[in-house]
Amino acid sequence: MASKNIEKIVEIIDTMPLLEVADLVKALEEKYGVSSAMPMMAAPAAASAAPVEEEKAQYKVTLQEGGPDKVKSIKALRQVVPTLNLTDAKKAVESAPTVIAEAAPKEEAEKMKKVLEEAGAKVQLA
Repeated sequence: MASKNIEKIVEIIDTMPLLEVADLVKALEEKYGVSSAMPMMAAPAAASAAPVEEEKAQYKVTLQEGGPDKVKSIKALRQVVPTLNLTDAKKAVESAPTVIAEAAPKEEAEKMKKVLEEAGAKVQLA
């Protein structure tokens, strides 16, 4: 229940034109450093936060483009996938997009991407 002083102030405000009430609110905000904005209810952290994606353990590495210097890309591809012979590496670079690893561990996938991108190729991890 509000005090008698607050009740009197509310009665006075009821008789004031809307523009004067807005000016009163502004004056109170400036004088006392408060805001008339309604505070937001704090939602539980789990409900308000976006679901956190679990970090993937394995990545699909796809060679999207061979880049401007195909020879460098072929050499880089053979470096990261040593089981590829020259012919297969050339086909993979020329027929990009090509999946070069289906389930590579995170570190290995990032290393592949780095080496191939340094050679000018474009790589996607998924």
